[in-house]
Amino acid sequence: MDGAEVAVVGGSIAGCATALAAHRAGAGRITVHERTAGHLADRGVGLAVHDARYAELAAAGYLDAGMPWVQLTTRRWYVRDGWSAAPLGRLIGVMPFPFRTYCWGPLWRELRQRLPGTVDFRTGVTVRQVVGAADGAELHLDGAGPARTERFDLVIGADGYRSVVRDAAFPGIRTGFAGYLAWRGAVPAERLTALDLPGLPSDPWAEEDMIYAVFPGGHVVVYRIPDGNGGHRANWVLYTAPPAGVDLALDTPTSLPPGTLTEDLHRHLAHVADELLPPYWGGLIRLTPPQECFIQPMYDFTAPCYTAGRLVLAGDAATVARPHTGAGAVKALQDAAALEAALRAVAERPDALEAYGTERGAAGRAMVELGRRLGHTLVQRTPQWGTLDQAGLDAAWAAADGSGAFGGRELKG
Repeated sequence: MDGAEVAVVGGSIAGCATALAAHRAGAGRITVHERTAGHLADRGVGLAVHDARYAELAAAGYLDAGMPWVQLTTRRWYVRDGWSAAPLGRLIGVMPFPFRTYCWGPLWRELRQRLPGTVDFRTGVTVRQVVGAADGAELHLDGAGPARTERFDLVIGADGYRSVVRDAAFPGIRTGFAGYLAWRGAVPAERLTALDLPGLPSDPWAEEDMIYAVFPGGHVVVYRIPDGNGGHRANWVLYTAPPAGVDLALDTPTSLPPGTLTEDLHRHLAHVADELLPPYWGGLIRLTPPQECFIQPMYDFTAPCYTAGRLVLAGDAATVARPHTGAGAVKALQDAAALEAALRAVAERPDALEAYGTERGAAGRAMVELGRRLGHTLVQRTPQWGTLDQAGLDAAWAAADGSGAFGGRELKG
């Protein structure tokens, strides 16, 4: 890697982490191409990292205690109790949940600040095409001046589920819509005082609790995340099918950002919040103004391998697993750590990069399979939640997460 010229396509969490990996492995010129011209740190969605995966990534130098986080310990499952007005619903069961939660924006900012000044981080630049060759690859670029072509020794695709690098490496891969959506939002903690419901306990929701509120055909997960300013937000993700008769044209991977949801989608979200969820958790969702909600359609796919000659894939460019796995950010950071190790080893082991592609490809396939099983149980073929107790809940979860991979697989090496 000494003196190698490396391009990273995509400047989000996976892009920053893989650029850091290339720098640590001894690359010469590193150029990051990010198509967004805005401020990525403004993104306020949450993510969670299993404590064991955090320890591995901290040891590898990709996470540390200086990044704002909230510690969770317990997962509580609630269901609307006989369609009554019990504020929290009926508690089905409790499970351990040893996770740290983060806010996407502050985590990205911390990773971005760790890149040395020698890394050329370009924003507002679109990579239109990638052309691989035996000794490198060419990027065809738009933005920040006239269209141009630049050559690099190695190109890392960290450009998400619509990756142009993946299209160049494996042009036959097509993503598939899973048939349901994730509505997302984040409520500033101070807004929660508005939820003054009859019979509500004085401390309805402990800081260390992850909430799963379930209903026929879906569920919502709710957990606290840091807001980047010393406070907290209540991050929520609600999974269910779109309302009947609404054509969202989701065969091609897309998302619906804040401010673009239709009235039909808002009405459907209000119906789920008011009629299917326990009042407190539905009310928490309703505290999110409509213009702040957005939708993430569920897709999943994985590349057969994470490498093709001088093209390397990482993060969602390589594998998209449904968020039920609790491991999206973990897998992206693990990809970076594994890539750094492979790049360091190339001088002694010319096959090290291929080994990275094979090993991480297997990890990606495992997470896709887990996401599908969890989606089947939690959304597409939900059990009769109202009849379950702790034993029934434990059995349903064990059947869905048979491999115990929830939160991400162990980082090898």
